[in-house]
Amino acid sequence: MEYEKDICWVGSSYKDLLAFPEEPRRQAGFQLSKIQAGLDPDDWKSFPTVGSGTREIRLNDTSGAYRVMYVAKLEHAIYVLHCFHKKTQVTSRHDVQIGKARYRAVVNHNEA
Repeated sequence: MEYEKDICWVGSSYKDLLAFPEEPRRQAGFQLSKIQAGLDPDDWKSFPTVGSGTREIRLNDTSGAYRVMYVAKLEHAIYVLHCFHKKTQVTSRHDVQIGKARYRAVVNHNEA
């Protein structure tokens, strides 16, 4: 079995995930473990506007839509950039900006 990548939580992403209701939080953990094993999550989409290789796990529950934005293409870890409750069809500019800022921080840290 290959070595599973660690998960690095960027900014408040872990705290934000813990604020999800129980079922979406549990599903997010399961989907992240699939990524650690080198598999794709069940429901995801690419999010190139945030940064190259950024993806978003899409979780839907009776309480709403939840998203986990991450980057897995970097060698050392899976970086969870942002976890949020999606309230409209389009991802808010605020959530995209958070993802972009955290993506830049991760890339800059990995280049150093």
